[in-house]
Amino acid sequence: MSFKGQTVLVTGAAGNLGRAVADAFFERGANLVMLARRREELTQAYPSANERRLFVPANLLEQAQVDAAVKAAIERFGRIDVLCNIAGGFRMGTPVHETPDEVWESMLDLNARSVITMARAVVPRMLAAGSGRIVNVAAMAALSGKAGMGAYCASKSATIRLTESMAAELRDKGINVNCVLPSIIDTPQNRAAMPDADPRRWVAPAAVAEVIFFLASDAAGAVHGAAIPVVGLS
Repeated sequence: MSFKGQTVLVTGAAGNLGRAVADAFFERGANLVMLARRREELTQAYPSANERRLFVPANLLEQAQVDAAVKAAIERFGRIDVLCNIAGGFRMGTPVHETPDEVWESMLDLNARSVITMARAVVPRMLAAGSGRIVNVAAMAALSGKAGMGAYCASKSATIRLTESMAAELRDKGINVNCVLPSIIDTPQNRAAMPDADPRRWVAPAAVAEVIFFLASDAAGAVHGAAIPVVGLS
């Protein structure tokens, strides 16, 4: 499945999963628009920008910055074929009745509102082109509430509902919208936070990236509004 000549925009491109997703598409010939909060994050994560990699710093919660990032992508590559909403956040530890507003707002902003700001900027371009693929990242934790994780579970559940709504709105316009539901991802940060766990039971970033790649490909042309579990052995 080649993506040569296609343009893929990846948010959270400097993170563990963002890098795995960007690498999967780059290896298949795609042009990449890589978004992160700060340019230094991107320059530390990748060898360099080049003719197929565009680094764009942007705060996904600021619509003007998102719009400017998408404008830069169009000016460079002419189109956006695939949007991968990888950026997100995780907080846990307090019961619902003790969770402060800051945590609720942070989780909803990072995991749900960022999907909305990107949709506002990218979907009109895809509608004009008559085609597109959007893949969001929710979580297995979104399927049911977990103690101490109310804000995170609720925000990732919102990501699933946004995926379903967008799919219903856009499927007749040539645009597929789906999401993946990873379990615990095997990252250095998670290994440090859970030193007694067995990371062999977690899912590798590259494995999640392959499912995202499939959902962005023509092979998934009949898939709309799906929430695909990617759970490893956990």
